[in-house]
Amino acid sequence: MRIALGADSAGRPLLEVIAAHLSGRPDVVVADLSQPGYYADVAASVGEAIVAGRYERGILFCGTGIGVCISANKVPGIRAALTHDTYSAERAAKSNNAQIITMGARVIGPELAKAIVDVWLEANFDPAGPSAGNVAAIDKLDQIRRSV
Repeated sequence: MRIALGADSAGRPLLEVIAAHLSGRPDVVVADLSQPGYYADVAASVGEAIVAGRYERGILFCGTGIGVCISANKVPGIRAALTHDTYSAERAAKSNNAQIITMGARVIGPELAKAIVDVWLEANFDPAGPSAGNVAAIDKLDQIRRSV
């Protein structure tokens, strides 16, 4: 799996922890798409790379995880979820087919962040499951917004 990471200056320390954590997985290739500027720029870079098919999933970090989540969700075709616990991470994948999770480096510690990432990567969306209609409705809303 190809995973894009991105962070602003506040999220950088947690990004480095997660990058090191993921580097030990043989099934994962990680790229840091962080760039100078605002967290919206970083979120757009990661989101656009996923929409273009260069990466399958992304993880974004800022101080709270909120700013990068809001920003990533502005990229047409992206579903990003703020995750500060493993249950939310699992549901982000299984119920919402979120391609991006976000975390706040000032909110959670490194060990919890590693657990969140591991749970999210192991969880998969079932396109025939009970949440399929909700995700289809999100995608339809996204299409409507693109055409306006």
